Amino acid sequence: MASDDIAQQLQLVQQELNQVNDQISTLFQHQANLEQQRDELQALLESCREQEGNGPPRGSSSSTKENWAGSFEWDERAADLRLNIFGISSYRTNQREIINAIMSGRNVMVIMAAGGGKSLCYQLPALLLSGIALIISPLLSLIQDQVMGLKALGVPAAMLTSTTTKDEEKNVYLSLEKGTGDLRILYVTPEKIAKSKRFMSKLEKCNKAGRLSLVAIDEAHCCSQWGHDFRPDYKNLGILKKQFPKVPMIALTATATERVQTDVREMLQIPYCERFTSSVNRPNLFYEVREKKSNATAAIDDIADFIRGEYTEKESGIVYCFTRKECEQVAEELRQRGISAAHYHADMPPDTRANVHTRWSSNKIQVIVGTVAFGMGINKPDVRFVIHHSLSKSLETYYQESGRCGRDGLPAHCLLFFRPADVPRQSSMVFSEVAGLHNLYGIARFCQSKRACRRAAFFRHFAEQLQDCNGMCDNCAYAKEISELDVTAHAKSIVTFVKDLAEADQKTTMNQLVDSWRSRAQGREEAALIKELSKEDVERVVLQLILEGMLKEEFSHTAYATNAYVAVGAASRSLVQGKRKILLEVVQGVKTKKVGGTANGDVKLQSGMAAMLDALRQQLASSDGSIFPHSVLSSQHIKTLCSRRPETLEMVEEVVGKRKVEQYGQFILDAIRTYLKEHPNESNEQTGPWITPKATKTTSGTLPGQKTASARKSVAKADVSREPKQQSSTQIPSGVVKTRGTGRADTSLQSPGVSQDRFINLDSDSDEEVVVTRSSVKRGSRTKAVLEESGSEDDLPGKENDVNEERKVEQPLEVTRRKTDEGKEGTKSSAKTKRRDSDDDDDEDFVLVKRIRRKQ
Repeated sequence: MASDDIAQQLQLVQQELNQVNDQISTLFQHQANLEQQRDELQALLESCREQEGNGPPRGSSSSTKENWAGSFEWDERAADLRLNIFGISSYRTNQREIINAIMSGRNVMVIMAAGGGKSLCYQLPALLLSGIALIISPLLSLIQDQVMGLKALGVPAAMLTSTTTKDEEKNVYLSLEKGTGDLRILYVTPEKIAKSKRFMSKLEKCNKAGRLSLVAIDEAHCCSQWGHDFRPDYKNLGILKKQFPKVPMIALTATATERVQTDVREMLQIPYCERFTSSVNRPNLFYEVREKKSNATAAIDDIADFIRGEYTEKESGIVYCFTRKECEQVAEELRQRGISAAHYHADMPPDTRANVHTRWSSNKIQVIVGTVAFGMGINKPDVRFVIHHSLSKSLETYYQESGRCGRDGLPAHCLLFFRPADVPRQSSMVFSEVAGLHNLYGIARFCQSKRACRRAAFFRHFAEQLQDCNGMCDNCAYAKEISELDVTAHAKSIVTFVKDLAEADQKTTMNQLVDSWRSRAQGREEAALIKELSKEDVERVVLQLILEGMLKEEFSHTAYATNAYVAVGAASRSLVQGKRKILLEVVQGVKTKKVGGTANGDVKLQSGMAAMLDALRQQLASSDGSIFPHSVLSSQHIKTLCSRRPETLEMVEEVVGKRKVEQYGQFILDAIRTYLKEHPNESNEQTGPWITPKATKTTSGTLPGQKTASARKSVAKADVSREPKQQSSTQIPSGVVKTRGTGRADTSLQSPGVSQDRFINLDSDSDEEVVVTRSSVKRGSRTKAVLEESGSEDDLPGKENDVNEERKVEQPLEVTRRKTDEGKEGTKSSAKTKRRDSDDDDDEDFVLVKRIRRKQ
């Protein structure tokens, strides 16, 4: 009887907690209303002051109702830089308004979905304003990508990180202190602000001389403990506004609830800033949740079948895993199934990690298998799919991670493989975080639902008005036969079983509970109940009971891990007393497809010109040696060029801008002219957004007749000695390759695009140095490009090959292995490094460094 009283008290406490949460929500709404009133009064006050001739000072944190979309004196210069430097023909949503607010000296907070163009919002003002712009970014890999991209555009940019050389650091400090050089944009990590007194001293001198133009804080949600990626060093960034009150500050993030936004503004000391919020809706992304099979091999088979069935080898993707060990295992399994994949996590040697990231960004590796920390470091716009092998820790985190695909605005697919058994793995990690379990259970409900629109869940989470999904999620795209199965009797039996275990002083995890309950049969009635449900259905019932508070998770620490156990929840009494029903949504089958559709299957493809231009940008990027293909031509550039079919350099310049025309304009124009001459009857009608045509898909790494990933498991992961596969018949004119590092055209090379490189065990601890020589092979009117590669260090940003760029004709792909004493020493040292199987990578920085090529 005492236990019943305690359970009743717990239920009352839970009800009171729910009331408190409701009150908190009401208070937040009231806070938002008060802030709006304050902003209006502040605007009225400033209007009065302006009439009196006392306008707001530069860098003031007011929030006025000024028309930021109006005309400003810098509009013409901004448009010129936008097109001719960045190659962007028009502003995206809110970009112009944000830039105008910064140029007016206001502090700004930007909430903009991934792919919305946040970088331009501070890079363009940095060039319009005189002096040096300070950019704080959380990950080194993202910093290096952006610095490399800016340098390729001719923008003087630098970074101060652990990879910066002494000479580079010296030059940066001279620029800050004395104004020498032409530095315009400087990237640092938040740790540099928090821990380097020398840097802050130089920054103060720069500001005193009037050369600090603006401060930009990327991924600003990391400031808040309510955010999904809290970083302690971000808390110290408020010092920047204290030290430099007149310098405009811009804080940017892709996701932030109202609570997080309030927290960020207070921490950065910009409470009255201008706020620009774009919709979280990404209409080009198709969201899908599939059941994850309990058998690990079968789960990888499903992932491999999806990739090979939907995408070509030139279409990049990401697979997210829970732990570093899982990353390595999944990457290995995908390679065995013929997919070019590599793992990426913070416990890898920096040079290997850098090489994997660079090869993937250059489309030489199709898939990166990474932990969640990899997501923030991606600056690649043409990622076509993101697959979650494991559950994310919140809906906000999932939105961020899945949002790494389709940043070029073209169709992309977000696929999450879910099973309830993944929830305890995450809950044991996040239970100590603020609202950790609340957020985790939110995404679990998202995955459990078979009816609700996936996109609508994001709108509700970020308090945004609902918009039409247009069939771009699995629950909206297909008409499913869904029935509600009454599992109340099963739920009662499970709760009673957990209660019996507790009285016997026994603990049970979710997996143990499912197996134990299914194995017991006390009486015919209970035996019949057990037979009615599969193991997967029992897992879903247990999870549903946890989500509704009838069961709960309790956590216990051991010397090696934190375990999540299942116990009776406060709301269980209503279930046992027959006051509650538990209904389980069950899909009986898929009838027909409704409007909309998947991200890839319904898209009409462009003409072969798009494939030709894609091959051209691959070739130009490879020959340059320091940039990625999307830095040469974006997918939007390709789409526009296919539509307009320019006949002069001036017409090309209207699409890609002056800077790119100076570098690549003649190559692009020659390629288009040659293509049109060979295909005079091809229509230029726009048939839809361009993606890599499936006709270009090769079968590298597979055997004839293989249909599924399970049948492909026997394929060797490093079978690189196989003959190169036949490529598309698209031809590119000769003389379109710029010699690496010279800035001159090399007309000696006949040039279709660089073909897909095979993955060669980049992450192994072998002491052998792999040398790959890709030679030219004549195939009718086509000639493959020649690319000399050595080791796993090739194609790093800014790196030049030690070997000559000699071109060979009619030679097959040769692979040789040679052992070096230095290689042995290096790998032995690496092998001694103890690997950690940590589940949390959030506090790890990714370092991209250059490895000096070994010489014999």
